[in-house]
Amino acid sequence: MDDAHHCRRLGRRAFLRDGTLLLTAAAVSGPDASFAADREPGLRVGLVTDLHYSDKPSRGSRHYRETLAKFDEAASRFQQAKPDFVVELGDFIDAAESVEQELRWLSRVNRAFSAVSKDRHYVLGNHCVHTLTKTEFLDGVEQKRSYDSFDRGGVHFVVLDSCFRSDGTPYGRKNFVWTDANVPPAEIEWLEDDLKKTDKPVIVFAHQRLDVGNNHGVKNGPDVRRVLEASGKVLAVLQGHSHANDLKEIGGIHYCTLVAMVEGSGAENNGYSLMDVARDGSIRVTGFRKQKGYRWDRAG
Repeated sequence: MDDAHHCRRLGRRAFLRDGTLLLTAAAVSGPDASFAADREPGLRVGLVTDLHYSDKPSRGSRHYRETLAKFDEAASRFQQAKPDFVVELGDFIDAAESVEQELRWLSRVNRAFSAVSKDRHYVLGNHCVHTLTKTEFLDGVEQKRSYDSFDRGGVHFVVLDSCFRSDGTPYGRKNFVWTDANVPPAEIEWLEDDLKKTDKPVIVFAHQRLDVGNNHGVKNGPDVRRVLEASGKVLAVLQGHSHANDLKEIGGIHYCTLVAMVEGSGAENNGYSLMDVARDGSIRVTGFRKQKGYRWDRAG
């Protein structure tokens, strides 16, 4: 079976029990041992999103200062589980009043994040570039590009950047409305070319959602989805932004939205996950605390 055909089949079947999609919420338990046994030579990824770290009072359901303690728990879990790399899916920091303050907050939270793994990746969120420019944020986390791709363990991973206005202007320095999120034509062209070049199954990381048409969605999301679907290689999209668990399947691709770490006070309101990709292409997302878990097995 060629890779494209294999990926299309995988994308259309989720793990079922009694006719329903298996959704597991692992509060403090580890990844499924039976699944992990089949992962060699697969890989494991640590995932967090919407930390919104800032040294300022809580506002509504967002408890900014608690992020560091919540992340410490995630870091301990990751250090035990030994992921091959870690990803934060955007809104790593919250908006500050000045560039200097924002850079201090970024340095503080990134010191904790970077200690988990040398192999780490950052998706730009709208809050990351509310006060900073993209260059300032990327320099602060030592990442060269806002969108890129890389291969690990027989899988091709894509990091997208939807922090552009409808007119193509990059977000930065309070020059945007957060509901006007777009993937510009040049990035879509790059994405199409990138997917054509790989012969591996693909997993995509994004911040703004590609599966909805509301305020949390990418305005030209359907254009991006057409490129993903046409490749026949994309297994799943992992995304954040709307702060709540959600899962949709569109065109044979799983769009999995992860919970925000910043939401709610106390350890019981934390949320983070580990994603295992087995050698047969099956995917397991093990969720901790508020994060749900999912499993998408190979068809047949």
